[in-house]
Amino acid sequence: MTTATGLDRRYERDTVEFARAVAFFDAVYAIALTLLVVNIDPPAAADWASLGAFLSSGVGWQLLGFAISFVVIAVFWRVNHRIIAGFSALTPATIIANLVAIAFVVLIPFSTQGISDVETSDEPLAVAVYAIDISLAVLAQSAMYAVARRDGVLRHPLPRRADAVRFIDTLTTPLVFLASIPIAYAFGADWGRYTWATLLVIGPLSGRWADRRVARIRAEAAAADTTSEAA
Repeated sequence: MTTATGLDRRYERDTVEFARAVAFFDAVYAIALTLLVVNIDPPAAADWASLGAFLSSGVGWQLLGFAISFVVIAVFWRVNHRIIAGFSALTPATIIANLVAIAFVVLIPFSTQGISDVETSDEPLAVAVYAIDISLAVLAQSAMYAVARRDGVLRHPLPRRADAVRFIDTLTTPLVFLASIPIAYAFGADWGRYTWATLLVIGPLSGRWADRRVARIRAEAAAADTTSEAA
């Protein structure tokens, strides 16, 4: 049942308000994905004569930027979907936190233009803008989860130590992206972008470490509960 008492308002999972909010969030992610194609400028007719001419026209960088950001936004949507799937309800605070996270995601098509346009892709600032945008989006999603826990709308909350482990794992992405900024200024924009590829190795390693730690913390919590019940 929906309650409406100022800041205590809750939209339970079985209400129309909950469904409308989730549909809106999903639609915004879909629009952000679609807007990525705007950054791709169709090559001139002469550039379609061969693959070499096609790629040298600059569309190669634009397609690469499109591919990277498509995957990034898709991952953000997947994380958002997983987080909200664990909510028993939405509150005004969780909705606002989600909107803040979405704001940074919606900026990704804009920041993608900087790293994919042939005239700006060599500029360290383009790498910096993209890296900061991604980092803030990650941190905003983490904040949304923290707000949900504070508001008591998590269906299966983990022990707080486990949440801390998950947050450390989450920090892997912004740390790598933020580290790419000084690298881009010191060694060039290309090296800054190469830094992002380290997430293909660091990400899974951090994820496996977090999974093991969380499993151990949950087992310890379950054992403690069993002991207290026996006592």
